[in-house]
Amino acid sequence: MIEENSRYIKIDDWIFEIKTVRALKVDKYGEPYSAIANCNINGDTMYVDGLLTKEETEFTKEDVAAFQKFCEKMGIESCSYHRYQNGQSINKEFKVAELDKVTKKKESPNVEAPIRLVK
Repeated sequence: MIEENSRYIKIDDWIFEIKTVRALKVDKYGEPYSAIANCNINGDTMYVDGLLTKEETEFTKEDVAAFQKFCEKMGIESCSYHRYQNGQSINKEFKVAELDKVTKKKESPNVEAPIRLVK
């Protein structure tokens, strides 16, 4: 029997847990990408580690919104990342808004709310 949720997959006597994700900024998988990030998940928090952009491209508000959407799907509550801006080291953190199931279904009926593991 296979049971699934956003971060855990149970197959037989094993539970496979997603702890690390590699994110690529690209239109189509396999094409050259303009940014890459390694994301480490610990509990309900994600740390974006090793965020690199091509040719000093900025990490935009739209990029942050994409990471926020990913966190919502994974059931993650907060996310932090590190960047150098104007030669200074800056840590940024944001809280991920809870999915409003009613609003999300009206906007996009194919979006499913994340499933939580029930103990």
